[in-house]
This record gives sequence, C-alpha cells and structure tokens, in this order.
Amino acid sequence: MPAGARVRPRLAESLRVATRPLHAEVERAGVMAALIRGQCGLATYCALLRNLHALYAALESALTAHAADPRIARVCFPELWREAAITADLRVLHGERWAQDIGLVPSTVTYVERLRRLGQEQPAGLVAHAYVRYLGDLSGGQTLRRMLAQVLQRDDGYGLQFYEYPRIRDARAFADRFRAALNAVELDEQSTARVIDEARFGFQLHAAMFRELADVADRPAAAEPEPVQLRPV
Repeated sequence: MPAGARVRPRLAESLRVATRPLHAEVERAGVMAALIRGQCGLATYCALLRNLHALYAALESALTAHAADPRIARVCFPELWREAAITADLRVLHGERWAQDIGLVPSTVTYVERLRRLGQEQPAGLVAHAYVRYLGDLSGGQTLRRMLAQVLQRDDGYGLQFYEYPRIRDARAFADRFRAALNAVELDEQSTARVIDEARFGFQLHAAMFRELADVADRPAAAEPEPVQLRPV
C-alpha cells in the first residue's frame, strides 16, 4: 500500500459501529422487549412471526434473483433462509390459515416495498438488510429459542424451527464466516456509504415494526395498512 494511503474500514465493522445505537433501540422496542423479558404471549408471537415471514420472503426472493451479482453472491447463503422455517412454525402455533388470520403492520408493508424496490433498482442495498437480519439471527437466536421454549411451554421443538439451522453446525463460526463475506464485498466509497445508510434504515423499520406489533397482535388481514412514511437517514 502506498505511503499515506487511507485504509478503508472493513464493511462488517463499519456496519456494526454505525448501527450500534439503533441496534440497542431495537432490542428495547415493543414486542421485542416483551419477548426478551419472557412476557410475549402466543398471539403476539404469531403476529411477530407473520410479519417477519413477509420480510424474509421479500429479502430472500431478492437475494436469490441477484445471486449472480458478485456483491450479492458474497452474502447469499441459502442455509440461512428463514421463510420456510417460519411457515412451519406458524402452521404449528397458529394453524393453516395464518396468512389470512394475521395481518401486517404498516412498517412491515413499508419494509417489504423497500426490499422489492432495492431488488429492482439498487441490489447492492440488499447487503445491508442481509446484515441486519441474518447476523442478528445467528448471534442471538439460541438465547431467544430457550426463552420461547419456556414461554410457549414447548419442549418438543415444534414451533421453534425459526431458530434451527440444520445445515449449520456452529452458529458462532458461521457468523464469523458471514462477517468475512461482508468484508469481501467490493464496493466503492459512495456505495459503502449507501449500504450503511440502508442498514440504519433497516433498524429504524424494525423498531417501528416491533412497536406496532406490541399494539396490534391480531390485526385482520383483510384491510392492509398504508406504509408508514420513513426515509433513510
């Protein structure tokens, strides 16, 4: 490296530092705070799963569609996909009509539309949302699983597939692999800044979604809400 050349921070570390305050906010927001305290009832948890299902379905569809893009390929790990696992959990915990019975809150609608738009116009931004979701799943999923097993009074594993990774032996090692993959994504300085802003926006939407879910655990699906008006910071 030439003398005096500036070393660009690695993407994983840049994302972690930039989103740390928002990450802490999300952990204390609405339904997530109740979940961590072990005070999340079945109806509320099913509402959370329903909204996460919509998010993962949009994200994983977009990642798959752009898997040939070198930037996306770095963070495209099908063994992390959660849509099918959440579907299985909702069938166990709620029943076959989960999609009809449980509605989406406004922030989820906004999030899904954002992911679809990125897939059409700025696929590199999907890297940010892969970071927001999958690294958090790998890092805190087992702790949440133990809490939920007690809250839902299930010791058979059914209804908890969201936290199971049959193709991953060591979640911590895979999280390190995911961070390394993020650091290998080739982005220029401007694109890196956009990805960081997109990750902040993702955390903002999560906080809004969790607050809304604390208030409406059983929203009817017939009347789909209007998206909330949030903009990337």
